[in-house]
Amino acid sequence: MSSEDAAPSGKKLLDQVREVLRTGHYALQTERTYCDWIVRYVRFHGMKSRNDLEGGEAKIEAFLTHLAVTCDVAASTQNQAMNALVFLYKKVLKQELTERISAIRASKAPRIPVVLTREEVQRILPLIEGTVGIVVRLLYGSGLRITEAVRLRVQDVDFGFKQITVRSGKGGKDRVTTFPSTLETVLRSHIHRISVLHERDLEAGRGEVYLPHLLGKKYPNAGKSFGWQYLFPARQLSQDPRSDTVRRHHLDQSVVNKAIKNAVRQLGIDKKVSAHTFRHSFATHLLQRGTDIRTIQALLGHSDVETTMIYTHVLNQGAQGVPSPLDDLLI
Repeated sequence: MSSEDAAPSGKKLLDQVREVLRTGHYALQTERTYCDWIVRYVRFHGMKSRNDLEGGEAKIEAFLTHLAVTCDVAASTQNQAMNALVFLYKKVLKQELTERISAIRASKAPRIPVVLTREEVQRILPLIEGTVGIVVRLLYGSGLRITEAVRLRVQDVDFGFKQITVRSGKGGKDRVTTFPSTLETVLRSHIHRISVLHERDLEAGRGEVYLPHLLGKKYPNAGKSFGWQYLFPARQLSQDPRSDTVRRHHLDQSVVNKAIKNAVRQLGIDKKVSAHTFRHSFATHLLQRGTDIRTIQALLGHSDVETTMIYTHVLNQGAQGVPSPLDDLLI
């Protein structure tokens, strides 16, 4: 079966998947990821028609086992594939999965996050300038995920209360986190520059930004208001892959990652540093300053404090912080 095989209604399979995802207001990245997994699943089993999708439990189990044993994927990757296929059967095909899916599970080894020292952060930041530099400083200064940072709107920054509102973060949750006062001057200047850019877009008949869910219909003019504009807009206009509307999206994450990679390489830092490393460093450095774990949990937006507790292991480096006996020798 082609992954685009038509349903009795005339709709192709992936078109149906996309329609259900969009009706449920799933993120575009989730849509792309789920569709990719469904295509891989169909190809793995060599399906020729929709009838081949029957008996989903056994087929999902075989596919997930293949991912764990043959492809050696991480546990999170296998879970992602599982979520996509369960969505396909339950939400799109309307088929209940009544039998247990007992696939061989990918191993989930405990990993200590990569964290930069304060000195390393201090050396990296001056090498990343401009708009990308502001983004990276917010990753470290506010503990943001990179997706959260690039999706910020102008109205999400509250200079008066020194806080940033993260809307629809991981798990669809909103939260408030700290705003570094040292960024106030540079960020106010940045906002002024993008307000000029927005005015030019409006004069050119553009200037309407993407609004989440049904806000665009509820508030028809909100998309053109400055408060709803992305805090870090892209340089060029682009076509929305869902609506085909041409408008200004937010800064691409790859631009930020590339700048970080270049700075780390230039300094000769051997750690595997990514945008997420600055979020890990934010949490760890707050712990070093004596901030309580529950406060850090709230700032990071973790549902379970156990997730936040991983940073305590970073502080207890060297086997629970025990010094080596070699350090006691006078040699």
